[in-house]
Amino acid sequence: MRLVLAALAVLLSSCGSQPKPAAEPTKQAEAPKPSDESQRFATANLVETKVVDKELMGKPFMPGGTLARYKKGKKEYEMFVTKLPTATDAAILLPDWRKALTDSKLVPSFGGYFGQDAGRPVFVFSKGAWIAGIAGLAEKEADLEARTLAAHLD
Repeated sequence: MRLVLAALAVLLSSCGSQPKPAAEPTKQAEAPKPSDESQRFATANLVETKVVDKELMGKPFMPGGTLARYKKGKKEYEMFVTKLPTATDAAILLPDWRKALTDSKLVPSFGGYFGQDAGRPVFVFSKGAWIAGIAGLAEKEADLEARTLAAHLD
């Protein structure tokens, strides 16, 4: 009888479903590479442009984008642009800049923020699906450069 019960137990345990192999972890889809938007920047005093794949301006909340370096006399500064999928995405990202900047203040005439990033002045704004900014210039100078840059963003 024991032999029959043991055989029955083996038989029943073999009838169950086989354990499923561990599922392969799904790879997170990589964000598409940002396009080169160098044509959006003024060419006067332009030193170089480069496409940054992610964390534009060293900010973890920023996707990739295009960075332009300028030199005018002894003054060096940068401009940056990145295009998000929608204007809402850009508007949602702008407060992250406000939090990242020290002594940030709203510039109502532009709808952007001006503040300090590691002791360096930064002015950042959104226009439609774009986030753009100027780093390294005083507020009034940055405002003038930002207006020119904004005119080149569709």
